[in-house]
Amino acid sequence: MRRRAALLLALLLGTAVSLKAAPDLSDDAILRDSLWKQLVSKPKGERPTVGVVLSAGSLRATAHIGVLSVLVDAGFPIDLMAGTSMGAVIGSLFAAGDSISRLRDMATHVRVNTGNNLNAFTFLRYILFSKLLSSARAAKFINQEVGGRTFEQLKIPFACVAMDLYSGEAIVFREGPLAPAVRASMNLPGIFQPVEYRQRYLVDGGVVDYIPIDAARLLGADWVLASVTETDYTQSKPRSVIESLEQVIDIRGSLLSREEKRAANFVIEPPVGGIGMAESDRIPEAIKKGTIAADRALNPAMESLILFSMPSLASDYLPKEASR
Repeated sequence: MRRRAALLLALLLGTAVSLKAAPDLSDDAILRDSLWKQLVSKPKGERPTVGVVLSAGSLRATAHIGVLSVLVDAGFPIDLMAGTSMGAVIGSLFAAGDSISRLRDMATHVRVNTGNNLNAFTFLRYILFSKLLSSARAAKFINQEVGGRTFEQLKIPFACVAMDLYSGEAIVFREGPLAPAVRASMNLPGIFQPVEYRQRYLVDGGVVDYIPIDAARLLGADWVLASVTETDYTQSKPRSVIESLEQVIDIRGSLLSREEKRAANFVIEPPVGGIGMAESDRIPEAIKKGTIAADRALNPAMESLILFSMPSLASDYLPKEASR
């Protein structure tokens, strides 16, 4: 009896392992894998230029790290990047060559001072007499990570977006010093001093360009994958000055992103809407949700890029005269 039970258990375990490890051998999967290998083997210039865009979203946007980890592991081509606010921070560091493990480590050490310690009197004094805070630390951090590099020195072409406080224009940065541009892109209005740069006064780009797909197109992207980390502001209850300001930006960003998402070729939306700006302890959760969302979307994203790339793939099977 024991021997039979042991054999049955071994059979069940063996079946479970084989089912878990079994590859997808459907005709569609085999065709997709074959075309994918053909596509990624092509050098840049012989296939569509792929851009990855990272939205704004404060701490929720750390989910982009999980999305990038899946794309990198799958060998997904990333020819250029664009980002706004926290998306600009993560995108710039990735474009500079930081590994996913380095990004993950940095993200888990992020802390946000939410201003919860402001009582009525100190808040009134802050509003009436105090200067806005400086975001110089952000520039120092970026400089430390990228070594004072310029956009032109990055390993992957990159662009980020800020807003001119006086004109309301979206300002796209894609050349010159990197750190002040990224600092401006994440410069929360109403809390941080505007960044004075190139005769402009700049604040967080999420107000005007939550998902900077247009910036990726300016860099030359033919096909764009957007990672979007919107908030569910209908469920959010701000508890501080910073959280209230962030929610205003998020509401504006959500309205903008409805149209902007239509301009992307493919969108991945990690379900991080319930993560608040100050909930630093939930960053690992955000990264994990980004990883899960990207893993589920990976095959459809591949298929979307393959279909978009069919003219270049088909040329491999045509006589040289016909493909010209």
